[in-house]
Amino acid sequence: MEEPQLHRTLTWVQGTAMAIGAVLGSGVLIFPAITAEQSGPASTLAWLAMSLLAVPLALTIGRLGARYPNAGGIVEYARLAFGSTVGRITGWLFLGTIPIGVPIIALVGADYVASVFALPHWTILLIAPLMLALSLYLNLRGIDVAGWVQVMLLAVIALLLIVAILAAMPHVTVRAFHPLAPHGWMSVGTSAVVIFWCFIGWEMVAHLAEEFRNPSRDLRRTFTIAPAVVGVLYVALSVVTVGTHAYGSKNGIAPLSLLVGIGLGPIGSVVTGGVALLITMVAIHGNVAGFSRMVYAQARQGDFPAMLGKLHTRYQTPVGALTALGVDFVIVLTVYTVFKVNLGELVKWPSVVFLVLYMIAMASAVRLLKGERWSRWMALIPLVVCAGLYPFSGWACVYPILLGLVGWLVVRRKVSAVPMKRDSLTSYIDIGHKH
Repeated sequence: MEEPQLHRTLTWVQGTAMAIGAVLGSGVLIFPAITAEQSGPASTLAWLAMSLLAVPLALTIGRLGARYPNAGGIVEYARLAFGSTVGRITGWLFLGTIPIGVPIIALVGADYVASVFALPHWTILLIAPLMLALSLYLNLRGIDVAGWVQVMLLAVIALLLIVAILAAMPHVTVRAFHPLAPHGWMSVGTSAVVIFWCFIGWEMVAHLAEEFRNPSRDLRRTFTIAPAVVGVLYVALSVVTVGTHAYGSKNGIAPLSLLVGIGLGPIGSVVTGGVALLITMVAIHGNVAGFSRMVYAQARQGDFPAMLGKLHTRYQTPVGALTALGVDFVIVLTVYTVFKVNLGELVKWPSVVFLVLYMIAMASAVRLLKGERWSRWMALIPLVVCAGLYPFSGWACVYPILLGLVGWLVVRRKVSAVPMKRDSLTSYIDIGHKH
């Protein structure tokens, strides 16, 4: 009996929207102002540098996805490069990211919306779960539906952000950029570490590789366009934030609202609230889509419980993984509500795991992309940068080590597990010939 497969319905347009949406998350609402407060006008240089460094990272992930289209994404690349044990441990590392990170994204976005519209605190606990539930439903209906919803939402977001930037531009003054580094150049390095978290999310589209109509062509286009769009928007927002001095503790917790207000007046708060809601939604959407496919792929390989590999009989979507995510979201939101967890501290933990996952992905690329000298050098750049950033994560750097240890212990107990279905690169060579 033929094994059920994910439907190949995604185009490069949808893929690009998913990639941009996964990366351009709720961080865009506050981080340009936070980094400006940390390091002054020089923060714009940090945004520019990290935007440029994101290019080789995204291109490398896109190259791996095009060459080895598999819902496992980074997990599959690690398995092909370093063996099944490393692949399985990498899968366990992923379990410490999206299940915690996505509810945080929802809560940050909901908190921002509540702040802009002066809503009572309890509305945060209404808005956040509604966004999570909507994303789960759309992903259940199919990646084609989810993809086109992402395209439409992203088009509105891009338009609103561009309007905000252009409206604020006439108010930018050269005087606002002096002194360039009032807190010293070391503070710019600290800002660069913070900014790195704003570029997390590229790997989520790699998990959708099996659902692209033409992975080899579509993923190349996706990972060429997406980092360029994200980089331009981030740098432009940083420039107008500094140039209009829309930052500082006196401006409250909604700096983007202040920025939009400078250009658009009183209607700015309404625009900002809408932007915040949409940005949060697309970030949730892209990450849920990618993570659910990764879990499905690992269950299909026999590494996760079989129930997580169940596909919906009608839509051929990973209903098992999506259901498990739904349960997890309820648990995380409950813990946040009961224990009043500090989101600023909590977000560090999944973020540092992503740092390790990127190092694994880039190391895998160096090993897998033999015969592609330029691609291997492109992978080395983010590998070195990520390794350099890791020590700056503080105590959170222990988290991925503990996750990896748990994964290793589980792998050791499954020595007699059923062999994986893909034991070599042959199947990917066949796919390459087809496309």
